[in-house]
Amino acid sequence: MPQDPEKHPEHEQLPHYDVKELAVLSELSDDHYANRLKRIQNKEGFVCDMDGVIYHGSKLLPGVKEFISFLQRENKKFLFLTNNSAPTPRELSQKLHRLGLDITEDHFYTSAMATASFLKTQKPNGGTAYVIGEPGLTYALYEAGFTMSEVDPDYVVVGEGNSHNFEKITRAVNLVLKGAKLIGTNPDVNGPTEFGIMPATGAFVAAIELATGKKAFYCGKPSSLIMRYAASILGTKKDETCIIGDRMDTDILAGTYAQIDPVLVLSGVTNKHNLFNEAYRPYIVLNGVGELAKTSASASE
Repeated sequence: MPQDPEKHPEHEQLPHYDVKELAVLSELSDDHYANRLKRIQNKEGFVCDMDGVIYHGSKLLPGVKEFISFLQRENKKFLFLTNNSAPTPRELSQKLHRLGLDITEDHFYTSAMATASFLKTQKPNGGTAYVIGEPGLTYALYEAGFTMSEVDPDYVVVGEGNSHNFEKITRAVNLVLKGAKLIGTNPDVNGPTEFGIMPATGAFVAAIELATGKKAFYCGKPSSLIMRYAASILGTKKDETCIIGDRMDTDILAGTYAQIDPVLVLSGVTNKHNLFNEAYRPYIVLNGVGELAKTSASASE
């Protein structure tokens, strides 16, 4: 039987199932599974998550290089859509370059960029925001015409980061109580790293919500908002597009909301124990993205 721990930060701990087991996890017959796998491979557009799909922290996941080669070789349209608001597209491009992948900046879109785009529709002439997050978020907001302020801002915006602390959360609570609108870049409460599971934006926003009694508005997955932004960049029709991710509550739900086929990989947060917790289902379940390239290679032989 494959290893299947609750947390699998190291490559050797990643679960690996054969095709028949994956068909069972997808709740499909063997033939139906094979047909769906081929249909995904033949899609024109691919929206792909990053954390838990492409890498864990600074570790590239198995099969990713083959998957990228498949996308480029077959002239697929693809966009890396991440709920991580911390990095800029340039930083993501540079990170993948360090991991051995050459992908240009225009292939990346983050929840920070979606948040900035949304707030710009709310305040076209610019506004003010108190931000708890990293440079990728503040840069996106600056680009949208917003300035940073700790005094009566229009919004409190919370994103990913390693420097969140009690003082910042306390300030955010009091600003929201004074009338600032609470915005979360993404609702993820945790995420995978090479060291294990870490708390994410949703966990910190929850503290502010509980302390203020105010609900946050989220711009990242599974919001239909970020999916519409992604679709406009990708330029493909719904039935020719899929979304690949490791989370049921963001990636798979985002695909369900957007009516594009959601592909679940078991290289991140979701495993066989929590796969069936939700009422919605992925279109198909894979061990990892590399299996799309393997299928392509075997189909062409």
